[in-house]
Amino acid sequence: MRVPQILIGSYGSDTAPALRLAGFNPATGALTPSDELGGIVNPSFVALHPTAPWFYAVSETGVASQDGPGHVWAGRLESAAGDARLSALNRQPSGGDWPCHLAIDPGGRWLFVANYGSGNMSVLPILSDGALCQRGAYVQHQGVGQDLERQEGPHAHSTTLAPDGFVVVSDLGIDALVVYAFDPVTGRLTAHEPVRARPGAGPRHMVFHPSGQLAYVANELDRTLSVYAYGAGRFDEIQVEPTVPAGVGEGLVADIHLSPDANRLYVSNRGHNSLAVFEVAGDGAVTPLGHAHCGGDWPRNFAVAPDGRFLLVANQYSGDVSVLPVLQGTPWLGAPVARLDMPQAACVAFVPSR
Repeated sequence: MRVPQILIGSYGSDTAPALRLAGFNPATGALTPSDELGGIVNPSFVALHPTAPWFYAVSETGVASQDGPGHVWAGRLESAAGDARLSALNRQPSGGDWPCHLAIDPGGRWLFVANYGSGNMSVLPILSDGALCQRGAYVQHQGVGQDLERQEGPHAHSTTLAPDGFVVVSDLGIDALVVYAFDPVTGRLTAHEPVRARPGAGPRHMVFHPSGQLAYVANELDRTLSVYAYGAGRFDEIQVEPTVPAGVGEGLVADIHLSPDANRLYVSNRGHNSLAVFEVAGDGAVTPLGHAHCGGDWPRNFAVAPDGRFLLVANQYSGDVSVLPVLQGTPWLGAPVARLDMPQAACVAFVPSR
C-alpha cells in the first residue's frame, strides 16, 4: 500500500533544502523524511495538483529584499522504486511582491497567486506537463484599513474558490472579501460585488462548508472566526467567535481548516501557540470547545489528516512539524505523537492519493 506523503514549505534560503517531502503513517502519526529540494527562496506556501503529480510553491520575496519581486515555482513528484522524489520544472513571476498563498481551480488548469505585499492577485495557466505559463489574468486591489501599521494598503492574503465557481480573495489590508466571477475556459476574472469585513478584522484564510451555503473566515488581526451565509457570490456575516481566550496579549491568527466530516473546525493562533477548536452543528453554526497547544512555537499553516485522526502543524519559530492526535474530549487535541525538524516551517500539505 502506498505510504501517504506530506510536503512541507518553509522560510528557507536558496542555499538550503527549503522544501521537504515526508511519509506519514496514518496509524501512528509517525513522519519519515523521504526527499528535499533546494534552490528556492522562502517557499512558504505550497499547493498540490488535484489529479497530476505536480506541486507549486511560492517564493515569498519582494522588491525590498535582495531577491527581487516574488515568483512561483512548479515542480514534479516523481516515484522511483516506491520512493517519491521532488524535482523543479520551472518558475514564473508571481505578478507582485511577497506571494503568500496559492490555489488551483478544480479542473487543474489555473493557479491563483495572492501577492500580499503589493495587494494583488494573478492567475497563471498550468501547462500540459505541469509547468507554469506566464501570468494571464491580474487584479489590483485599492484602499486602506483602520490599522495604520498593518492596513496601510491592500494585502491580498489568500484566494479561495467558492463551490459555485466564484473566486474570493481575502484582503487583510482593506478588510474585504473581494469576489470575482471566473471563466474556467479562458481564465478571465470579472469583478463582482466586494464584501466588507468588520473594520480591523484583517481576513486572512477561509474555508467553505460542504453545503456550499456557509463560509468560515479566520481574521488575523482581531483574532476572530467569522461565519458567513453564502450564495451566488454574496456573503452575510451571521456569527463571530474569538479564537483566543479573553485577556490574551499580542498574537495573530494564521490558518483554518474543517475536519473531513465537517463536524469540527480548527484555527491556529500564533503567539498564544494554540489551536482553537470549534464544534460545527448540522446547520453550520459553531460552538467553541476550547484550545489545545500547537506542539511548538508560532503555528502557521496546518493540515488535517485525510481520516481526521491527526493534525499536522507547521511551527515556524520552533522549526518543526508536530503531529497532534484528535481527541473526543478536553483538550480535544493531544500532545505531539511525532515531530519532524524543519527550520522555519511555514506550511504542510498532504499529497493527494492517486
